Amino acid sequence: MSVDSAPDANNPTCADFMVMLPDELAGEERRDTTSQATAAYGDPASIIIRCGVTSPPPSTDPCATVNGVDWLTREGSPAWTLTTYGRTPAAEVLLDPNKVSSSSALVALTTAASKLPQQARCLSVDKDVTLP
Repeated sequence: MSVDSAPDANNPTCADFMVMLPDELAGEERRDTTSQATAAYGDPASIIIRCGVTSPPPSTDPCATVNGVDWLTREGSPAWTLTTYGRTPAAEVLLDPNKVSSSSALVALTTAASKLPQQARCLSVDKDVTLP
């Protein structure tokens, strides 16, 4: 399957991320892709993953912390975009929410995403933050 690689796909950390991806994700089998640091699941693909995307800046997009990994969520049609937050390089997951549960996908990707070095975390405006 043809998937465009991300700008920093050749970052060695992406190799650590890619080898940790599961053979099956949310009930979908992994497929071969044409570009470095990419993965696809399902036929037709309902999940596409790219490592090496630009780390997103602070955002008002919803952020979910799943087992210590922060993910920004942008709901779109037909696909949602889930991007690691505070990790460089960042990983991006495009998924069809009509076929795949975003929470199931993110739980399954936690081990791989934790290989990407963390530099920042999501903060909630609803919670008090104590600064030293």
